Amino acid sequence: MASENNAQVLVAGLNKTKKLLAAGQASKVYLATDADAGIASLINALCEEKNVPVEMTKTKAELSELCGIEVGCAVCTLTK
Repeated sequence: MASENNAQVLVAGLNKTKKLLAAGQASKVYLATDADAGIASLINALCEEKNVPVEMTKTKAELSELCGIEVGCAVCTLTK
């Protein structure tokens, strides 16, 4: 998922975030302030387990704009 020059990449979405966390490829996770409580609980638990910092930031609309997608984005991940 990271580019060939090993630059960090911002990846949108819950499923991709879970995969990156499981693979140990997440350096930081951004969680929307208006994310569903179930998603927030899951992400917080996974990040705690993998020792990855979580930053509560922006709304879903603002995160999706930041990620360059047109649908709401509750969570996105910065790769290592």
